[in-house]
Amino acid sequence: MKNKFTKLILLLVLIAGIAAVIVYRDQINAQALEQWLQEAGAAAPILFMLIYIIGTVFFLPGSLLTLIGGALFGPVLGTFYNLTAATLGAMLSFLVARYLAADWVAQKTGGKMKQLISGVENEGWRFVAFTRLVPLFPFNLLNYALGLTRISFTQYSLATYICMLPGAIAYTYLGYAGKEAIAGGEGMIQKIMLAIALLALVSFLPRIIGMLRRKPMVSVDQLKQRLDAGEKLLLLDVRPLDAYNGDLGHIPQATHIPLNELPQRLNELGDYLEKPVITICRTDRMSSQAAQLLAQKGFADVHVVKMGMVDWNKNGYPVETN
Repeated sequence: MKNKFTKLILLLVLIAGIAAVIVYRDQINAQALEQWLQEAGAAAPILFMLIYIIGTVFFLPGSLLTLIGGALFGPVLGTFYNLTAATLGAMLSFLVARYLAADWVAQKTGGKMKQLISGVENEGWRFVAFTRLVPLFPFNLLNYALGLTRISFTQYSLATYICMLPGAIAYTYLGYAGKEAIAGGEGMIQKIMLAIALLALVSFLPRIIGMLRRKPMVSVDQLKQRLDAGEKLLLLDVRPLDAYNGDLGHIPQATHIPLNELPQRLNELGDYLEKPVITICRTDRMSSQAAQLLAQKGFADVHVVKMGMVDWNKNGYPVETN
């Protein structure tokens, strides 16, 4: 009974804090906060980190605090304070979610959510690393969501700290460069250009990670063997409709989603985040683009059929044409 009461109080505090941040978010005065921290003297780093940690728990935009950290403490110390505070806030959010709801989720969750949680747990720290390096998911929300899984707290914490470093460096330096630009400091142009370069590098990370997560191509013979064996995989044909039903036909087991529709229909493929996905087209150009997109979006086991339907037909394997 006492444990339930404690959880209820914690939940109410959490809800109230998040609601307050949502209501007053537009009234947050970054300049006033920066001035107040400057006046705090030696205590400024500790106060700043406490604000960042609490802000992370209550969904305060981390990007704003990171920019302030860079402006106040410079690129080196600012990165350390930002990264440490963001990680501690993420760890606290993770623990809160695990304490409040992990047991309930384990008992009640089913269907797609259960499959997603199982997939996350199977990939472990690699999934955390991916989501930190490629910020496709809202940072604050992800902290709580991962707390609902059984990922090791140590793995979660280490992967978070290490893999958020590139983004922390880029946004901290941007805050530092912005302050230097306003003040007209020496080397202003070079600092701004470096900040832009760092942001460009971070924005390019999803493409790099996507390439690293892509698996080797499969031949049509390998695909046929896997289909005949009844393997649970998604065969995704990404050609336009006229080509899907055209002269080359399509493989009976294929799911058809044209490449240009794929970004908007990813939610239909949620069951296959951690299962094999094999993309196919006429040859392998469009299917390679589709595989790269899926890898960037977190799909863990994506392959491309080498020379696609051309080779499938050349080998005389069965097709449908409507």
